Amino acid sequence: SGMTFVITGTLPNLDRKQAAEMVEINGGKVSGSVSKKTTYLLAGENAGSKLTRAEALGIPIISEAEFIEMVKE
Repeated sequence: SGMTFVITGTLPNLDRKQAAEMVEINGGKVSGSVSKKTTYLLAGENAGSKLTRAEALGIPIISEAEFIEMVKE
């Protein structure tokens, strides 16, 4: 709750819309771009420039599996 996620790349089991709905159901926000306000970058295959930006800003990068574990809690 209260976290901001950016979703990038191709996730193994979820599409971006499903992942975004899971974030919002749990009280978080989804942003289209990485900034200092981003809490986590949810990264799949071929993540690209958003991944590079998150690394530069020191934002934690999580996989789909880590995201699902987070949502379960």
